[in-house]
Amino acid sequence: MANKDYYKILGVNKDTSESNIKKAYRKLAMQFHPDRNPGDKKAEERFKEINEAYAVLSDNDKRKQYDMFGAEGFHQRYSQEDIFRGFDIGDIMKDFGFGTNDVFSHIFGGRGKQKTSGFGDFFSREGPGSGYEDMFTGRGVSNKGADLTSDLHITFNEAAFGGEKRLSLRKEGGGTEEVTIKIPPGISTGKKLRLSGKGASGARGGPRGDLYFNVIVQKHPIFTREGDDIYVDKEIKFAEAALGTSIDVPTLEGTKRIKIKPGTQSHSKIRLKGYGIPHLKGGGKGDQYVRIILKVPKKLNNKQKRLLTKLAEEGI
Repeated sequence: MANKDYYKILGVNKDTSESNIKKAYRKLAMQFHPDRNPGDKKAEERFKEINEAYAVLSDNDKRKQYDMFGAEGFHQRYSQEDIFRGFDIGDIMKDFGFGTNDVFSHIFGGRGKQKTSGFGDFFSREGPGSGYEDMFTGRGVSNKGADLTSDLHITFNEAAFGGEKRLSLRKEGGGTEEVTIKIPPGISTGKKLRLSGKGASGARGGPRGDLYFNVIVQKHPIFTREGDDIYVDKEIKFAEAALGTSIDVPTLEGTKRIKIKPGTQSHSKIRLKGYGIPHLKGGGKGDQYVRIILKVPKKLNNKQKRLLTKLAEEGI
């Protein structure tokens, strides 16, 4: 179900209220309940989809994660056990006319033994300690904690060169924990970094989830980045552009002197191969491009005016 739209499954809009989600779920659950559709495999599959969609959209935290990362990203972070953790099926069974005392025996048919009709035909799995029964009842399975997300702001140079960043994380029981996160060279805004085992605590002694950081790279005062290439603007005078010259330009590795050919036009680009951002997966770097900007003086003295007038008369 990784690519399915939970909102579409329940027939609701993304901005619909919790109460409307619940109404839509109950209507569909009654319609596709296995006891109302005996032997109908399509109805059973539809019923499973409806329950999974409601298990996510009825939980505020899971719904936020689903909205933030989309279906594919959500399922990379949540297992089936995570999705159904905390799902109150006992309360739901009241709507179907089942008593709460025998709900689970009716649904699951006794943990992998002889199955009964209804939910047990497709929610239970063979063998003890497996399948949806453990998700709902919490018996026999230690569940991994939920993954958490946070933003990580880094500088342009940290993104270019990589390094380590010390962070102080708040513990669930109070206090803080110092951790170090490694920043790979070449990372860009929108990428994610993971700290394994630093998410929420697991249920019944299960392992902790992971902590994901959404990387946000700060702007640089001089350079702009496009992919793994970087750009810098450099102003030169008209005479320098016409006659040619040498100028110093900034790079990520310091200052480099480059030649300007005679007749260089404004907004032309000079390429510095290998002076860009390292490729995130290794294997070299991008390039740096120096954009030449022709600087036109705002004011001229009398001598400059006479000289330019003569140049104009010469067709320059």
